[in-house]
Amino acid sequence: MHELSLAQGIRRILEDEAKSQGFEKVTAVWLDIGALSHADPEALEFCFAASMAGSLAEGAALHIARTPGRAWCWSCAKEVPLARRIDPCPDCGGHRLEVVGGDDMRVRELEVS
Repeated sequence: MHELSLAQGIRRILEDEAKSQGFEKVTAVWLDIGALSHADPEALEFCFAASMAGSLAEGAALHIARTPGRAWCWSCAKEVPLARRIDPCPDCGGHRLEVVGGDDMRVRELEVS
């Protein structure tokens, strides 16, 4: 379950930001998770709660937004939406696709005190 290591990475980000910006408590975290990122939001929610225990973000609310996948279709020569990495181009049905978005995860916003 790589969601545990992702949650631990989020904890390190929060701790680093707290040091650099001078806050003491995180009450909410907003994450953007790409549809093509292979991260399971439900598993990440569980791991987030466990990973934040004893930290400045213990009890913080986690808000997850799924961002859509996007790919460049070399056959159509344009960017197209992509729901799964194995899907064909929705326009031409081809498989010459290069993922250009929606395969990442980022901390978008924090609520702190």
